[in-house]
Amino acid sequence: MAKAPETREIASTQDGRDITRGYVGPLELMQPQDTVLLTRGGGDLTLYRELYRDDQVKTAWGQRQRAVVSAEWEVEAGGSRRQDKAAAEMLREQLRHIGWDRVTEQMLFGIFYGFAVAEPMWVRDGTQVALDQILVRDRRRFGFDGEGRLRLRTMSQPLGELLPDRKFWTFRTGADHDDEPYGLGLGHWLYWPVFFKRSGIRLWLKFLDKFGQPTAHGKFGKGATEAEKQKLLDALRAIHTDTGVVTPEDMEIELIEAARSGTADYTALYDRMNAAIAKVILGQVATVEGTPGRLGADDAQQDVRADIIKADADVVCESFNRQIARWLTEWNYPSARPPRVWRITEEPEDLNRLAERDERVARLGYRPTLRYIREHYGDEWEPAPRPALGAGGGAAFAEDEPTADGEEQAAQLERLEEDAQPREEAVIEAIREIVDQAENLEDLQARLVERMSELPVDDWAEVMGDALAAAQLAGRYDLLEEAG
Repeated sequence: MAKAPETREIASTQDGRDITRGYVGPLELMQPQDTVLLTRGGGDLTLYRELYRDDQVKTAWGQRQRAVVSAEWEVEAGGSRRQDKAAAEMLREQLRHIGWDRVTEQMLFGIFYGFAVAEPMWVRDGTQVALDQILVRDRRRFGFDGEGRLRLRTMSQPLGELLPDRKFWTFRTGADHDDEPYGLGLGHWLYWPVFFKRSGIRLWLKFLDKFGQPTAHGKFGKGATEAEKQKLLDALRAIHTDTGVVTPEDMEIELIEAARSGTADYTALYDRMNAAIAKVILGQVATVEGTPGRLGADDAQQDVRADIIKADADVVCESFNRQIARWLTEWNYPSARPPRVWRITEEPEDLNRLAERDERVARLGYRPTLRYIREHYGDEWEPAPRPALGAGGGAAFAEDEPTADGEEQAAQLERLEEDAQPREEAVIEAIREIVDQAENLEDLQARLVERMSELPVDDWAEVMGDALAAAQLAGRYDLLEEAG
């Protein structure tokens, strides 16, 4: 007999079981394991905040943020029941009220730093719990204790106050395992490119100062006093700033031209570091250095950027759905399935290209269904009217070449299905609406009886009538053909 599965957590990080971190008490704050942050910034996220002052970091990160925020968002109900739709409608109104785009833009910085923290401000709206606003907090004020719980650092409690459940929305990203509650932000990879870029600029400025202006060389006599030497030094300094200087006759000044020829390659270093920063943030350089309209590598890099944008949108939306959206639903609609918010990051389909493809497929002998047409080209489509059944009896069926036995009947049945589909869907939607409004089975029965006359069955009956008439005429046509 097979052994039962082990349901306990074995590789927990608590009680000193994490050999990589050592023992951390449940009331102590864990330190992040980001080696760059620890060695260069002592664990203080201010190190990564300084990176944001770099012009390339600001530009590339702004592109990534705006690409996510500019995507339209939608709220999808968790099910088809009435309470599911009501929960979705409430969440949609809440997101409009708090400014979902603003919240998303600020929460995206969690990808830059490794984790994000926001505090939803709950209010009572009648009998329901609602959102007044969502405040994105400075992550430097928070830490995670030995049990992985979020704590707020304060002046009175530097080790952090334990926070109540269902009060803070957090997510982490970038780490390659679940044992790092602080995540691993883009700052980890951006630090060295920005550091080298700034160091290169500093050396570049010295280079320009040295080779752009000759060095002044002063000479004084053997018996010069310290005051005379200082006076000569002041004169040398004044050469770089003043238009003229005055010195005694026994002091001599000459200009030393730099002997070095050629140019230092600081520009290449600057460009190389900018490209590295763009790659870290955008995954490519085409959007900051590419040629508009250029095919090939630039298009492939655009696809990489699209993947990053979708991943960013999913990180924020999924963490929100698992926390705030679920809390609101459980408080206000306990029996409903939680709705989900998501952003539409995919580019709309090129209808011209799609139509060309469908036309080529049609030449092969296939035709799309009405459902396919409506899904890809919109709802305002219906089958084109065929020639009416004329006095010749089988005129409508003689439009195409006769087919093998059974194929013509199959084509007629498919046409009947296409014609009846929108009517059928209308009836089903009307019944579904009645079901959603019903409080119980007895109420549903009463509502169905009451509104039976309102169901849109007339159009459906018309289609069925046409089909029966067509079948009768087809039978007469076959008999006439057999009689010669």
